[in-house]
Amino acid sequence: MATNAFAANAYSAIQGLGQSAGARPQATPSNGPDFAELVRGAVGHVAESGRNAESQAAAAAMGRADIVDVVTAVAESEAALETLVAVRDRVIQAYEEIMRMQI
Repeated sequence: MATNAFAANAYSAIQGLGQSAGARPQATPSNGPDFAELVRGAVGHVAESGRNAESQAAAAAMGRADIVDVVTAVAESEAALETLVAVRDRVIQAYEEIMRMQI
């Protein structure tokens, strides 16, 4: 469930960026987190869910965890990674579009 909330938050953050693309840039800083913090948080969440999946798999190999918990942890980690990759692809696409603009 935490991954679903993470994906929803990442999606809404990206939507907000897309909607304000037509607006003029503001000289004053916003009250929200900056892009670097968003990226750090997303990468940290993906790494954390990956570590959780690994620990669940190791516990299952030793007979201390249920296979359902392992599958859930792996699916959560996979969803978080796919979301991060999708956001990365969109950022690269936006950068390439900006670089194609004529000044």
